[in-house]
Amino acid sequence: MGEPLTVGVDFGTLSGRAVVVRVADGAELGSGVFEYPHGVLDETLPATGRALPPEWALQVPADYVGVLRNAVPAALRDAGVDAADVVGIATDFTACTMVPTTADGTPLCELPEFEGNPHAYVKLWKHHSAQPQAVRINDLARARGEKWLPRYGGLISSEWEFAKALELFEEAPEVYAAMRHWVEAADWIVWQLAGTYVRNACTAGYKGILQDGQYPSRDFLHELAPGFESFVADKLEHPLGQLGSRAGSLTAEAAAWTGLPEGIAVAVGNVDAHVTAPAAQAVEPGQMVAIMGTSTCHVMNGAELREVPGMCGVVEGGIVAGLWGYEAGQSGVGDIFGWFVEHFADASHEELTRLAAQQEIGEHGLIALDWHSGNRSVLVDHELSGVIVGQTLATRPQDTYRALLEATAFGTRKIIETFNAAGVPVTELIIAGGLTKNALLMQIYADVTNLPLSVIGSAQGPALGSAIHAAVAAGAHADIREAAAAMGSVERAVYRPVPAHVVAYDELYAEYTQLHDYFGRGGNDVMHRLAARRRAVSKAVAKGQS
Repeated sequence: MGEPLTVGVDFGTLSGRAVVVRVADGAELGSGVFEYPHGVLDETLPATGRALPPEWALQVPADYVGVLRNAVPAALRDAGVDAADVVGIATDFTACTMVPTTADGTPLCELPEFEGNPHAYVKLWKHHSAQPQAVRINDLARARGEKWLPRYGGLISSEWEFAKALELFEEAPEVYAAMRHWVEAADWIVWQLAGTYVRNACTAGYKGILQDGQYPSRDFLHELAPGFESFVADKLEHPLGQLGSRAGSLTAEAAAWTGLPEGIAVAVGNVDAHVTAPAAQAVEPGQMVAIMGTSTCHVMNGAELREVPGMCGVVEGGIVAGLWGYEAGQSGVGDIFGWFVEHFADASHEELTRLAAQQEIGEHGLIALDWHSGNRSVLVDHELSGVIVGQTLATRPQDTYRALLEATAFGTRKIIETFNAAGVPVTELIIAGGLTKNALLMQIYADVTNLPLSVIGSAQGPALGSAIHAAVAAGAHADIREAAAAMGSVERAVYRPVPAHVVAYDELYAEYTQLHDYFGRGGNDVMHRLAARRRAVSKAVAKGQS
């Protein structure tokens, strides 16, 4: 028997990746990646070929099992270790990503009668078509003075469990009626590993409006939509598992998929961003971790409960026990850069970054709003859209590319300022995720936020974080703090703000703020009108095709 190991599996937007980690010191011994064969379904449904409406983003749950069958064995091979030394496995997922299932966990899209119904598929975190339902939830909660609303910054997102469920209830009643469990993908994958459905406390609190042990009341849900009042009791409510706890043991079937020993610990599911905080040794108040990929999620701990406008949520013990875990985020970051490169630039990210780095701050004459996937924080409005101001016939691709990089940094500064003003001070910004490789982007963030940027020591932060939780679930470490100290990794203050750059970006940020408030706080509702028109035209076109 060798040194004890754990496996962490991170389920991202386009792929899943697994790492094999040594429990003693967090050394990452091997990794494997599996690209989802179906990717993100945002244009057509493969079963029918029919076009999907705007703002839809679906996935196929069988792709997630493919990660277990492929990425985990690949990581074991890469590590060159004896699988018998693995004592536990843990997973993390994008959130809020929802799977409608039968009583035994079968996704409804796998039933012949529903394979052609898009509502039966996984609704990915960036499925934003439930914005009208989110608006109704928010309006009613404000009118009734619901005490849970301030815990979410005063706004419930269209990305979350209740808005997506209400969309399903109203638009596909036959699917809703057949659904027994409305399951976070973070919990569904644990169900496949352990044969047991355990609802994790993280997504229940942040995405499922569970506060102080209670969900929104039957009375609230009935007033929201008659017939929806039993949603919590019939479809959602389920026994909770705490973060770092053991959800069950690896089944024989899952052992065959993964090549891991049957019976090892399977940890309670978690969210990609939240597991990354321990991986970056960011478990104390004031340390904000920005997990930057297709989107950015900002998480941090606080010693006290505060109401932060536009935050995604605050949950007691939501990241580590004994502290309040705060979450905010930006719905589009890497996605925005990728969109621009794919559609508007005849150059790679690397080439555009090289050219953009040669510019002085403000040389391109542009200001952009980073709302191409809507605004998660602090406006919580997914009908907002992107803006680029200042373009001329002399504007080059690298100019726009740099303006988009800067826009996402401005969005992060807006979040940090909102937390500071609410009494949750941000004293350190730690960056994790694939975008840490872009040194220009990192320096821009340091200059815009006027904070030193630390960088996680792992290229696979969420997967390492999951491996840390697996170690706790297996009893190899006493708690998350101890495991983070032993297995986590961070490089402090890798990027420091340049004073002259800070002054220049302060001026541009003032312009960003004026645009932010004009389009986002009621100065001009044109984005909402355009979104409504787009939906209406799309429905008319779809009706004409049916």
